[in-house]
Amino acid sequence: VLDADKEGFLRSATSLIQQMGRAARNVNATVVLYADRVTPAMQQAIDETERRRALQLAYNREHGVTPTQIRKAIRRGIERELQARRLAREALGADERAYQQEELLRLLHEEMLAAAEALEFEKAASLRDQIRALKAGAAVDSEGVVRRSELERAAAAAVASSRVTGKGGSRRRTRRR
Repeated sequence: VLDADKEGFLRSATSLIQQMGRAARNVNATVVLYADRVTPAMQQAIDETERRRALQLAYNREHGVTPTQIRKAIRRGIERELQARRLAREALGADERAYQQEELLRLLHEEMLAAAEALEFEKAASLRDQIRALKAGAAVDSEGVVRRSELERAAAAAVASSRVTGKGGSRRRTRRR
């Protein structure tokens, strides 16, 4: 702790104890207080940490505890999460109903109008994007069959790419000269 002898709320006994405690979370940590003189706050913090250390050592001796560092394997959490989502999506897709392109267009249009009437504009906009993607031939196989989940993904990808390229929407990027 630099300038540990400066008085103030960041160098109070409580603050110094907290900083020492944070450092103590690391097994190899050492707390160094840089100061020209020992202030009452520093002395109080040092005394308190020594008192706590004595209590902890006594507890460890009494209960036969040997402090050791926790060793955890590095988790591959994100990879597992993505794989689980992919498997779930594929499992749902297997039972999903397939639509003919015209039938799904009509259904999506009806849902879009109902969503707009119910003031669910974000849902209506999403359905509008799906209709546009479907009309462009996205997610339609060679037999004219469409699965809704594939269409939703294709529409989301199309919207994302139009935002990147600046196409669509009401905001247009202007060039400054």
